[in-house]
Amino acid sequence: MIRLVLFDIDGTLLRTGGAGVWAFAETFSSEFGIVDGVARLQFAGRTDSGLVREVFEAQGVPATTANFQRFYDRYTVLLEERLRHHAGELVPGVEEFLRQLETLPQPPLIGLLTGNIRRGAEIKLRRHNLWERFAIGGFGDDHEDRNQIAAVARRRGCQRLGVELAGGQILVVGDTPNDIRCARAIHARVLAVAADTEKLEELRAHQPDWLVEDFTQLSAAEICRG
Repeated sequence: MIRLVLFDIDGTLLRTGGAGVWAFAETFSSEFGIVDGVARLQFAGRTDSGLVREVFEAQGVPATTANFQRFYDRYTVLLEERLRHHAGELVPGVEEFLRQLETLPQPPLIGLLTGNIRRGAEIKLRRHNLWERFAIGGFGDDHEDRNQIAAVARRRGCQRLGVELAGGQILVVGDTPNDIRCARAIHARVLAVAADTEKLEELRAHQPDWLVEDFTQLSAAEICRG
């Protein structure tokens, strides 16, 4: 039985219409004078801290704690401003799937496993009144390596529950191959959510336990009893 469910955010719970990418680009430009800093970045399934380090190293900016903090301070202001006017949208079925999880006879602990820094995750989810639905999480400012973020999220979930969970009692929900890889790193089961046919086939190749186009195609009960 599933005791802990960990959700990715971007592309899994919601789509921001590129707000995060825009805020990254504007921050690099306004704070560090880096124009087109995100042009070659692949954002899907990556961590904020890993992306920032990649640009710093490519542009010769010292990857100091102070520079990371300078980036995040400006980025979160811009992200919140952008989402105030362009909130994006939830992936179909998200709210109902969360409701189903919460009302199961033995509801699992619901948390986050995301490459977003904690404040960025909060900003995105609060725009849709979802932040308070997640009890714990692993975030992009916990570690640059997504596999390590998964380990952090697992540890926090076990601490909250007061029990050491087996991998099969944990479900990771995500929309990229990196989500599947980090789930396997903690021996968790995987629900992969694909936005289109091309992504569906890409994710299928990584053999998730469940694969759907959105949350309307399955129920929390059939997942959590498995």
